[in-house]
Amino acid sequence: MGYKGKKVLVVADSVAMRQIIKKNLKELGFNFSELLEAEDGALGLKKAGEEPVDLIVSGWNMPNMTGLEFLKAVRADTGLKRIAFIMVTSEADKEKIMEAVKAGVNQYLSLIHISEPTRRTPI
Repeated sequence: MGYKGKKVLVVADSVAMRQIIKKNLKELGFNFSELLEAEDGALGLKKAGEEPVDLIVSGWNMPNMTGLEFLKAVRADTGLKRIAFIMVTSEADKEKIMEAVKAGVNQYLSLIHISEPTRRTPI
């Protein structure tokens, strides 16, 4: 399935996270030249207002404007409110997830960080 011509705005304060998301989007068929990026919600809101995008993929914990604040600003803007919005974050608190759902997120992807091996005995 190809997504040629679809523009995606990737918003995260971590350069590594933006690169991982962009790599995955490219593997799904998005054209790399159609992938825009911003370091926080404030810059993301500015870019989305300057250049039409079809999808926003955003982190939650960012300086200047969090992902949730960014989502709310996008949904409050008549020119942007119909853009599909995916939140990618390590926030797994059910109350925060529900807050994002109530704010209008289309999809919420929680990143799970495993600090210990799940298998304690060698194979």
